[in-house]
Amino acid sequence: MLHFLAISGSLRAASSNMVWLKAAAQLAPANIHITLYEGLGDLPHFNPDLDNDTPPPAVADFRQRLRAADAVLISSPEYAHGVPGMLKNALDWIVSSGEFIDKPTALICASRATYARSSLMETLTVMMAKLSDETSPILKTTTNKWDIETVLTTPELVEALKGCLIALASVADATRNSFG
Repeated sequence: MLHFLAISGSLRAASSNMVWLKAAAQLAPANIHITLYEGLGDLPHFNPDLDNDTPPPAVADFRQRLRAADAVLISSPEYAHGVPGMLKNALDWIVSSGEFIDKPTALICASRATYARSSLMETLTVMMAKLSDETSPILKTTTNKWDIETVLTTPELVEALKGCLIALASVADATRNSFG
C-alpha cells in the first residue's frame, strides 16, 4: 500500500483544488491511500528563529506527515501570477528540514495557473523533489467552479487524474525499492 499526502494550496472551503484532490482520492487504485492535509492554515508564518530542534507543533506535524508519505500531491491555484502565500509559507518551513528531498511529488494545476505551476516546479526542483510532466498534469478547464460529481463525470479530468496517480505510484514504488 502506498500512502500519498494531498495538499491544497487554497484555504477556500469550496476550492476547486480541494475538489480535484478529493476526486483523485476516489479515483485512486486499491494500492494507493490518499490523505488530505488540512493544516495549511495552522502553520505559523515562517520564521527561521523558530526553526530549531523544537519547531512549532503545526510545523512538526506537517513535517512528520511528509516524512510518512510515499508521495505528495499538490493542487494549487494561482493568485496574481504566483503561488498562494500559505502554500509558499508551508514550503518555506520544509527547506531546511528536507522532507521533499527525493520525495515523489505531483502538481495538479488548472491550465490557467501557468505562472503558479512554473513557480512551484522551480521551488520543488530546488528542494530536490522528484517531479515530472507525467506526474504533474495541467487540467484543461474553463471555470474554477467544480464539484466532485462533475470532475468524476468529465472523462478528460478522470483520465488526467488517473494518469497522474499511476505515474506517481510508479515513481513512489521505484523510490521505495531503491531505498530499501
